[in-house]
Amino acid sequence: MRWFFRNPVRLVPLGFLVPILLGTGLLLARWSTIQHQRPPLITALFTATSALSVTGMAVTDTPNYWSGWGLVVITLLTQLGGLGILTVAALVILVVSRQLGLRNRLLVQAETAEFGVGDVARLLRRIAITVFACEAVMTAVVAGRLWWAYDYTPARALWSGVFHAVQAFNNGGFSLYSDGLLAFDRDPWVSLPLAFGAIVGGLGFPALFEAVREWRRPARWAVATKLTIWGSAALVLLGTAGLLAAEWTNVSTIGLYDDEGKVLASFTQIALSRTGGFNVLNIADLQEESYPLLIVLMFIGGGSASTAGGIKVSTFFLLAFTIWAELRGEPDVTVGHRRVANASQRQAVTVALISVALVVAGTMLVLLLTEGVRFVAALFEVTSAFSTTGLTIGLASELPASGQLVLTVLMFIGRIGPLTLGSAIALNTRHRLYRYPQEQPIVG
Repeated sequence: MRWFFRNPVRLVPLGFLVPILLGTGLLLARWSTIQHQRPPLITALFTATSALSVTGMAVTDTPNYWSGWGLVVITLLTQLGGLGILTVAALVILVVSRQLGLRNRLLVQAETAEFGVGDVARLLRRIAITVFACEAVMTAVVAGRLWWAYDYTPARALWSGVFHAVQAFNNGGFSLYSDGLLAFDRDPWVSLPLAFGAIVGGLGFPALFEAVREWRRPARWAVATKLTIWGSAALVLLGTAGLLAAEWTNVSTIGLYDDEGKVLASFTQIALSRTGGFNVLNIADLQEESYPLLIVLMFIGGGSASTAGGIKVSTFFLLAFTIWAELRGEPDVTVGHRRVANASQRQAVTVALISVALVVAGTMLVLLLTEGVRFVAALFEVTSAFSTTGLTIGLASELPASGQLVLTVLMFIGRIGPLTLGSAIALNTRHRLYRYPQEQPIVG
């Protein structure tokens, strides 16, 4: 077993599995449910995995099933999952940078904005301060609004503010309301803080810290930061426009709203659909053409080394730049006057194709294990689980135990998979002293 612990990256799955099992044990207690009855094992396991992987997908009516103790456990698991993801990502970057050799260490340092060979304690301290500061601001705004405009008691407003702030920044999707955030779809004082919190939490600390430090000189940002910041902005804007076009006349969603309300609800839903998992619209009432849009956004996810899931924004746009260079016959892939290494291109292709394979396999399993399920519904739920988004059409709660177990495994893989896979590929780089003769097979 010594070979296993020699590489710290191998400890990442174990580091997430142990808290999931502990959380499952806590949720199995009778006092975790309102009825004081022990929940089924699959329900507790699914909920604990969903919370720690900051997915937010639920198979129960969260506020009417779990007691105050159960909700506290869910909140702590979500906070632990968010901080754990950021901490593990930071440590993995440091480990990878130290094992790549001096030249590659300097490249990693440049791409991660000084954290390649930085001080671990200082980095983790900055991450913790950022997380709690953002959550405190969201809590203050949301709690103040609930107390002032909705006649909540101060204690109830504070609890709701804390719960949803933790869920939003860590890109979880659990809510204290059975219908999600539908009641606040046109209230910017509640929906916008949570949407922006999910966006910030989904950027990732390398991109976030560099963007804040060099906000006056975005041209000097690293390639990864440029892809993450500008790519996230483009996805939100294009997604909002797409959802507006699809739902403009849908009376079950935004069809009866005024123009301002339509834009606000669509923007908030798209911002939360990429990573956050909250719903300000009834997902089951969306037009059919809206589902492919949300599936694509969920699959892409957020930024690297963030609380968001998916294949990551930088991976998606790196593939887009690779395709564009190939179509133009360019010998190199360039982003912002920087040439992208061939190794990064291969890593992006590997992560994307393996992720596609997992989503396809998961969708097939759900269809095989459940009768009468629409393909789009199965694909939506599987993509949401794998990307740790948490949006649901309502299928997750209707699946048999075997189907819920499939989603549980996908949430776990989706949370640790891209990070572990990317790190493993980086650490597995080999340098040969010879090369085979080149041949160019026919493609297409």
